Amino acid sequence: MEETVNVIEIKGVTKDYGDFKLDNISFAVPEGSVCGFIGQNGAGKTTTIRLILDAINRDGGEIYLFGKSIDKDSASLREDIGVVFDEMGFHDFLTARQINTIMKNVYKNWNEKKYFEYLKRFSLPTKKACGSFSRGMRMKLQIATALSHEAKLLIMDEPTSGLDPIVRNEMLQIFREYVIEEDHTILLSSHITGDLEKLADEVVFIDGGKIVLQGNKDEILEKHGILRCKKDELDAISESLIVSAEISSLGAEVLVNNRKAAEKLYPEMVIEPAGLDEIMIYYVNKVNGYDAEKRQSQV
Repeated sequence: MEETVNVIEIKGVTKDYGDFKLDNISFAVPEGSVCGFIGQNGAGKTTTIRLILDAINRDGGEIYLFGKSIDKDSASLREDIGVVFDEMGFHDFLTARQINTIMKNVYKNWNEKKYFEYLKRFSLPTKKACGSFSRGMRMKLQIATALSHEAKLLIMDEPTSGLDPIVRNEMLQIFREYVIEEDHTILLSSHITGDLEKLADEVVFIDGGKIVLQGNKDEILEKHGILRCKKDELDAISESLIVSAEISSLGAEVLVNNRKAAEKLYPEMVIEPAGLDEIMIYYVNKVNGYDAEKRQSQV
């Protein structure tokens, strides 16, 4: 069995802003995978990405890209990384053609032919100032640039946020094509979990600066479920299975962390698969020391 090669390794990383702290986080992204980095706004996704890119200093921990410490090799490692941010990083007055000229002097492996092929595929004008582009066009320009210097790792922060469904679907197809080559890897930060359900192999869920859940996406979806029951049936459910619960006058909905075990123990109750968005919401709302009786008394 081949040993897993990790393109990104984060070990015990901390960044303290005072009012927000990235708290001793650790995770890895295997080569050839799409890793969905999920969490609500302000959870720590962008801070983590900036630390990976060595754009800000960390307070503790270690970060490795392609097996090399960013402390020693961050400049050389940038050649192999394509980056797409929520906001476009190019000056508004630049045209796509001018960006090509700039990039030729930035990246040793800049592929001009590929870049213009992407511009044509995305129907992007080459002589029009990019400041006049729509949001979708701006994202496509960033992606065309990121994919045109033979990058082995693509890091994206909310690339599909604010895009209409048709453009988002087009972006996802491009990302799929990119990862078909085994040595290509994507870390995709997003709060649009529907996109990640279609694309991601791995999922890392961050909340309040802490890693809450991580692992293979399909295994996480297979493992979790939404159990629906009456309020007075909550006491019968094993606390070891409960992640969190939502209680209303109509009954209770419980996120369980082992759907198969719950189905065996409670065959009379309705248990349905949970989507990533539901899993994220229930983990965010998780109450430490869950007390079903106390929760019922609050309704």
